[in-house]
Amino acid sequence: MPVPTFEDIMLPMLTLCGDGNEHALSELRGRLEDRFGLTPEERNCKLRSGASRFGNRVRWAGVYLRKAGVLESTGRGSVRITSRGLALLGERPARIDSKLLRRYREFVEFKRPSRGQLSMQESNSQTDEIPETPEEILETASRELRRSLAVELLDRVKTSSPRFFEQLTIDLLLAMGYGGSRDDASQLVGRAGDGGIDGVIKQDRLGLDVVYVQAKRWDGTVSSPVVRQFAGSLDGVRARKGIMITTSQFSREATEYAERI
Repeated sequence: MPVPTFEDIMLPMLTLCGDGNEHALSELRGRLEDRFGLTPEERNCKLRSGASRFGNRVRWAGVYLRKAGVLESTGRGSVRITSRGLALLGERPARIDSKLLRRYREFVEFKRPSRGQLSMQESNSQTDEIPETPEEILETASRELRRSLAVELLDRVKTSSPRFFEQLTIDLLLAMGYGGSRDDASQLVGRAGDGGIDGVIKQDRLGLDVVYVQAKRWDGTVSSPVVRQFAGSLDGVRARKGIMITTSQFSREATEYAERI
């Protein structure tokens, strides 16, 4: 099953607290993991920040229940049910979610966006339908921004000159930690009769191993014959290693050929 949303967690959490005792959130998290029957993979599922996804949702379920006044904080990381919470459990609700908690004035005040939060609240108007914690909302927004930025950058690269893309490829590899300087790496770019090799970099900072580079600013798929031709160019300069980078994609046959050699 998918990891329960923080709204799915609220009723089971309040029910576990229904004994009136003080409970640590860490204890509740373990009991809730068992209650939902989470697999080891689901228990260890992480946010991009490295925090536990389920643990993050347990924490925010607790925040919502406290803001509604059905749980109260009794100390660092511990909660206890209130008389309001006991009354709510007495109604035997099928589910506790944000819509139900809006009956409480304190929760409505908590959910009312401040001036600085208005645009985020409006842009996530579906949150009550597919509830996410604030960290997950930011994670989703960040992922979408990165994806749109990648598409925009790729479109700009595809409209650039082949020479620009060749130099961009060298700069990228150097930024990734390969050795040598920009001038050294560019020494073969644009040479006549270079056999399809656009640049040379050093695999390590000491320059003990050389890697030859070919940059393909293409829209179409890079086929197996193109990769074979590059491999032949490497043989021509007695090179052991080469990197081909493209703005498109490689065919399955091209990938299989590269893996074989």
